[in-house]
Amino acid sequence: MLQLYIGNKNYSSWSMRPWVLMKQAGIAFEEVMVHFDTFDAGSNFKKTIEAINPVGRVPVLVDGGIVVYDTLAICEYLAESHPDKALWPRDKALRAQARSVCAEMHSGFGALRTHCGMNIEADLREQGRIILRDQPQVRADLARIVQMWSGLLQAHGGPMLFGEFGIADAYFAPVCMRIANYGLPVPEEVSAYVARIRALPGVRAWIDEALEEKRFVVMDEPYRASR
Repeated sequence: MLQLYIGNKNYSSWSMRPWVLMKQAGIAFEEVMVHFDTFDAGSNFKKTIEAINPVGRVPVLVDGGIVVYDTLAICEYLAESHPDKALWPRDKALRAQARSVCAEMHSGFGALRTHCGMNIEADLREQGRIILRDQPQVRADLARIVQMWSGLLQAHGGPMLFGEFGIADAYFAPVCMRIANYGLPVPEEVSAYVARIRALPGVRAWIDEALEEKRFVVMDEPYRASR
């Protein structure tokens, strides 16, 4: 069976993407949780992950003797291994567009990711207000998200970005978490999409398990010294 190594569900946005994709698509896998600690060279997290992935990061997918690391590489591997699941759109032009927006997420939106780290358990609406007030690049990232999602939803009629659930929706699921937890203002069309993503069984399962973790990782809590 496939094994997926992930970090804490409350914080690990990159782990969330392939986990939600596989859950929602009905691809069987064994979850291997490696909890975050200090990330120092001798930490349990680093020693565990570096034993299978020299980069020392999650997520990591293990398929027998094949080891795939990096979220986008994992999604591509799953799409290639499960063509019946249509994880990418079947249409060539739409597939190219879906790959492009995922790559944009993969390499971009640095301000949003830096200032609005994923934290499913926390109510960060006041911090979100301050961040938007003080960080123009976060405002720019959010505007691009709104532009992208609105255009795709209008072009393809929803309910997901390319009609049916796929890699693109899994890729932006952590952004939906940020919009909700930081109370970032978005138009109704985008807000409705966020609600639909959060209601998907695979996403709901991730959220519920994140809320059950109760593991406070100080370095992932820039806005809270304690609970």
